[in-house]
Amino acid sequence: MKINKEIRQLSRKMLQASFTDGELDPGRIASLVDSLITKKPRHYVDVLKNYRRLLRLELEKRRATIETASQLDDTARSEVVANLKKKYGKEVATEFLVNPQLLGGMRIRVGSDVWDGTVRNRLERLQQEL
Repeated sequence: MKINKEIRQLSRKMLQASFTDGELDPGRIASLVDSLITKKPRHYVDVLKNYRRLLRLELEKRRATIETASQLDDTARSEVVANLKKKYGKEVATEFLVNPQLLGGMRIRVGSDVWDGTVRNRLERLQQEL
């Protein structure tokens, strides 16, 4: 899908209009989509596709996946969550996963941001350097 300037601008304006009090509003999203479909401006299908992509990216920014080699205690969990909320805002939803293949450490993924402090990652980097 080739996105021209007009498609990009309209889909961004729709994304900005999708928020109510700093949070995505499903009612507004539905009304914006219905309005666009009713009016059928030029390239409206491409606008909808790009708008859907922008919404998906926005939702991913608000979800954090924390992978650890072993189960974290409640104190460590609350500290990680507090730091993520400080950096990304109060509306970050967190998901904790246990992945023994990491050997140790922690990998945090929020949207396209990844912090990998796992032993496995360090060993792989060391192997590449040698």
